[in-house]
Amino acid sequence: MDTPTPAVAPPARRAALAFIFVTILVDVLAFGLIIPVLPQLLKKISGGLLADATVWHGLFATGFMVMQFIFSPIQGALSDRFGRRPVILVSNAGLALDFLIMAMANTLPLLFIARLLSGATSASFSTANAYVADVTPPEKRAAAFGRLGMAFGIGFTVAPVMGAWLGTIDLHLPFWVAAGLCAANFCYGWFVLPESLPLDQRTPFSWRRANPLASLKLLRAHPELLGLAGVSFLMAMAHLVYPTTFVLYADYRFGWGLDMVGWTLLLVGVLTIIVQGGLIGRISRALGNRRTLLLGAAAGGVGFAGYALAPTGYWFWAAMPIAALWAIAGPAAQAIMTSRVSASEQGRLQGAIGSLNSIAGILGPTLFTQTLAAVAVNQVQGPLAGATFWLASGLVTLAGLLAWRITTRA
Repeated sequence: MDTPTPAVAPPARRAALAFIFVTILVDVLAFGLIIPVLPQLLKKISGGLLADATVWHGLFATGFMVMQFIFSPIQGALSDRFGRRPVILVSNAGLALDFLIMAMANTLPLLFIARLLSGATSASFSTANAYVADVTPPEKRAAAFGRLGMAFGIGFTVAPVMGAWLGTIDLHLPFWVAAGLCAANFCYGWFVLPESLPLDQRTPFSWRRANPLASLKLLRAHPELLGLAGVSFLMAMAHLVYPTTFVLYADYRFGWGLDMVGWTLLLVGVLTIIVQGGLIGRISRALGNRRTLLLGAAAGGVGFAGYALAPTGYWFWAAMPIAALWAIAGPAAQAIMTSRVSASEQGRLQGAIGSLNSIAGILGPTLFTQTLAAVAVNQVQGPLAGATFWLASGLVTLAGLLAWRITTRA
């Protein structure tokens, strides 16, 4: 159903934004549920060999990000042609099917195929961002994108704990629950979600423009976009320091077990919810998107440096509120970029950004894990033991300097 944006009353628009929030939250919950059990399931199916399970886990992560790289611009271009609603609904259905296959799979190749399907269908995050840009005035987009970030924070705070608990009952149970969540999301969206892109603002679909490399040409066609996309790429790379090395780093530097790691990740999630759910709207209204972006990048650079310098876990915690303010930078950058393209190009823009972030997801894990491995092999102590966080600090600082130059010139 095609419902032009101007015809959507404010309550309906709020309901649509609420659905997008719920869509992201449920998708993140579904992915978070399987984080603690997927490695164990791979180990079980591979015959209990840790080495084989580790190799497969690496292949799964790389394959997932490659599919994201390929399909983010395709989904974005399809949403510019057919509207956001059908692309989001098909993606929800595809994710439900993916988790259903994983719940029933008992062979590594079948699990791998399902994971590739998941990478292709979960590219709807870019379409969700385009939907927000469709129905939100430019001056309010930073706060709206911040609320989507809050959904990520809530999902990745709650879901791994739930997944671990369900996994103690049966390793396949979290996949069944994830499939049910995605199916329920599809049904909810079918009855609630209106279309956000009017017919007169749609553009023809072209494979030439939808392939990952060609989609990046859009970024070169507008002032600021290429530079700001570089900012987004650098920040996406820096963020990977958390999922790739934090658990092992905390063990190496502070001697933390899973209980302390769990409480720390919970605190990270709470701080993210506070910043992206409440503070970013006030900050962006007071400072504007440009200054909000620069402030967030500065906080990230200082916060990661504080992590690297922290001699004990207490000092690490003390740096967390500063690092948490980094979360305002991404939504502000998104808001600036969406204001530089027309409504008919929002899907392609988000697809191109999604492809860049996927490249970061392919390169980042190796960069950070190899850095931490070098620290451990050489038994480095003191501030240099935080080399991974120094690297993240450098990436965010470089992103801030690039953002300052690009936005000042514009």
